[in-house]
Amino acid sequence: MPTINMEDYLVKIYTLNEKKGYAKAADVASLLGVLPSSVSKMMRRLDEEKLVSYERYRGFKLTPKGSGIAKDIADKHQTLERLYCTLEIPGRNMQQEIEGIEHHIGKETAFCISSLVQFLEANPDVKNSYLAFRTETTR
Repeated sequence: MPTINMEDYLVKIYTLNEKKGYAKAADVASLLGVLPSSVSKMMRRLDEEKLVSYERYRGFKLTPKGSGIAKDIADKHQTLERLYCTLEIPGRNMQQEIEGIEHHIGKETAFCISSLVQFLEANPDVKNSYLAFRTETTR
C-alpha cells in the first residue's frame, strides 16, 4: 500500500503524463517543490512497488497499478473541490485541506460525497436552504 507521499508523486506523474505524455524527474520536482535527487529516490521506491516504469529519454510512466491509484486520488480531489465549491466553503486553505482529506477517504465515501454534490447541483433550492441555514447558525 503506497504512502501519502508516494500517492502525491503518483498524482503528479499522472498529471504530467496526461498533459505532456511523459514525466521527467525535473518536472515532478518542480511540481512538488522538491529536489530532483528526492524524485530519483522516490522513483526507485515506486519502481520497486511496480507503480512506475522508466523509459530512457522519455521519463517515467505509470504502470496500470500506479495509474489506478493516481486516478483514484485525482478523482477524489476533484470530487472534494466540487464539494467545496457547491457548499461555498471559503477557499483560504481549500487546496491544502483537500490535499489532506483526499488520502483518507475510501471509494464509498468519495461516491457518497459525489452523489451529494450531484444532488445539490440538481436541486438548487435545497442547496440554497442549506446555505441560508448555515448563515443563520453562524450568527
